[in-house]
Amino acid sequence: MKIGLDVLGGDFAPNATMHGAMMALKELPSTDKIVLLGDKDNILAFLKEENVSPSMFEIVDAPDLIEMDESPTKALVNKPNSSISTGFRMLKHEEIDSFASAGSSGAMLVGAIYSVGNIQGIIRPSSPAYIAKENGGMSILIDVGTNPDAKPDVMYQFGLLGSLFAEYVFHVKNPRVGLLNIGSEEKKGSLTTQSAFQLMKESKDYNFLGNVEGRELFRDNVDVIVCDGFVGNIVLKQVEAMYRVLVKRGIKDSYLDRFNYEIYGGTPILGVNGNVIVGHGISNSTAIKNMILLSREITEANLPARIKHALEQYTINNI
Repeated sequence: MKIGLDVLGGDFAPNATMHGAMMALKELPSTDKIVLLGDKDNILAFLKEENVSPSMFEIVDAPDLIEMDESPTKALVNKPNSSISTGFRMLKHEEIDSFASAGSSGAMLVGAIYSVGNIQGIIRPSSPAYIAKENGGMSILIDVGTNPDAKPDVMYQFGLLGSLFAEYVFHVKNPRVGLLNIGSEEKKGSLTTQSAFQLMKESKDYNFLGNVEGRELFRDNVDVIVCDGFVGNIVLKQVEAMYRVLVKRGIKDSYLDRFNYEIYGGTPILGVNGNVIVGHGISNSTAIKNMILLSREITEANLPARIKHALEQYTINNI
């Protein structure tokens, strides 16, 4: 397996990405190869300083960086030698099995859509996040920013994508899917959530249990929590902010520790024809290591093929 890593991506790159790659190397099977995409001279100088043989990695020269404030579409065209452009080109031509970056999330999304493309039948790709349950399990929150104005049929598909992710990456049998809303009643919420509920309650594509309220986020009521990207992003950043406040105040707890983004590394872009993983912009070396390990897990799960298969039995058009 070849795991592509954008060495230039992230606030603390390239030191954090390089150290993370070296840490991941110790935990990957010897048959796997990490493909480093970045400034080749800088990568070689870093490895020499760390007394690590370049032969431990595959190195691809891609010296240009797509900045966070650049237009993703323009940057991908104008910077063909950027680490992100090169990574997607290699992914499209199957020279790598996955591509991960803690760089511009906008460029990663646009690159995924315009290089490997959406899986046929997927209206919009989506990005999930993880919510730690009080009982030790994990919920998938989907979407968390890719689709801030998602329509009901798109939200219906979020349930399918989240369910497949929970089943094949987190190994949850028959995942329970809920719709994030302001009440448990069917007629609660905005017109969008009410319409999404009507689609989801008839679903034969996944196990829909009904509405989930905000106070139930951390309980074991469901395994997948569906919402539009606007709501999901606010929820995710509020959870991250609360975690930082608690840490700053010296509150230590094993449950709270599970909200540390470092242990998850990143999240996949679901619904595209390839294994694309996006990390947090502030990723340190531990987060990068875990992003690489997640890339392997996502690739092994073969999610794009499973999504394609699920869409062959897709029932929403018959509702």
